[in-house]
Amino acid sequence: MYDGIVQDLIDELGRLPGIGPKSAQRIAFHILQTPSFDVSRLSQVLAEVREKVRFCELCGNVSEQDRCSICRDPRRNQTLICVVEDAKDVAAIERTREFRGLYHVLGGAISPIAGVGPDDLRIAQLMQRLADGTVQEVILATNPNLEGEATATYLSRLLTSLQITVTRLASGLPVGGDLEYADEVTLGRAFEGRRSI
Repeated sequence: MYDGIVQDLIDELGRLPGIGPKSAQRIAFHILQTPSFDVSRLSQVLAEVREKVRFCELCGNVSEQDRCSICRDPRRNQTLICVVEDAKDVAAIERTREFRGLYHVLGGAISPIAGVGPDDLRIAQLMQRLADGTVQEVILATNPNLEGEATATYLSRLLTSLQITVTRLASGLPVGGDLEYADEVTLGRAFEGRRSI
């Protein structure tokens, strides 16, 4: 649509997840039209991220060191591991300030359609972490979709041989939602996960 480098910028921005053609165009024109936009700082940060950031050798979370800040924190509950699909899920749970244990990032979810099986995830590393007997509970916090459910089911079956409590995050109605707009699966899970008050 545009000539030369402007279209190249839009195309590159559009390759990012969650950025469609219109968003890519909007971002490109923001960069072009905002004199105070520091392009050199953006390119420097992008280069630094690629150079310095890696994945924690223990849990798989993003880190600038061999171990992430959560794994290095001695105040975290070492007997509790929350299993998530991606590093961004760690950030979401941390924002709640409700969980004080450790994490294990699988690096995705089981998806036969996408060609992702158990061997493609960090399940072997999880089993190694559980081998010493320190962990007493594993919380399965995979996404409440088909792939996340398949992953949680696979892990729960795998972990039954260990003397560890395995739990799954509750799912149900969102705060502020209306019952009439809830789908049957969500409403059904809300009934299954009800608790006394």
